[in-house]
Amino acid sequence: TDIKVLEKLKGKHIIIDYIIEYRKYAKLYQTYAQGLKKYIQNDGKIHTVFNQCISETGRLSSSEPNLQNISIRNEESANIRKAFKPQPGCLFVGADYSQVELRILAHLADEQGLISAFKQGIDVHTKTAMDVFNVDVKDVTPTMRRQAKAINFGIDYGMSSFGLAERLEIPVYQASQFIQQYFEKYPNVKKFMDQCVE
Repeated sequence: TDIKVLEKLKGKHIIIDYIIEYRKYAKLYQTYAQGLKKYIQNDGKIHTVFNQCISETGRLSSSEPNLQNISIRNEESANIRKAFKPQPGCLFVGADYSQVELRILAHLADEQGLISAFKQGIDVHTKTAMDVFNVDVKDVTPTMRRQAKAINFGIDYGMSSFGLAERLEIPVYQASQFIQQYFEKYPNVKKFMDQCVE
């Protein structure tokens, strides 16, 4: 039974919480405590391989092992991250393309609303939340920003209202309204996407 089903069954029986907890710790143990051991090299270190041309989205990816997906969502996995340390005199560097897909979309669609947000250094998900929910920047809640982020990337990758509804756990009609409002605010994105389909 996958986690989505187990989450829906929470509260139905006491064993559900225990199964979810067991799976969490089993995954941490297998993936990190045991799983990373096979990657320790002769120098006592783990060296990942960075791939420039494997990801479909054009992002840099990491393999053998994938060191880009070490979660920090909870205290236990955050503690696993603390085990990774650079050698003395060296640093870990974090780099991000900073919403490159949305920047490319804004450019290709010549969508001035998005372009001006990027030029002004405005967080594009906050800007989308302001436009879709018709609120001022001070009224954008974390939930609105999270939903706007899902809308931005969902539309960028062609997600349907059904897919967006599932991702945001909202009714399909509401997801459809969000997409419609997005296209009303950013009509060049809609025009560009229709041209791509043609």
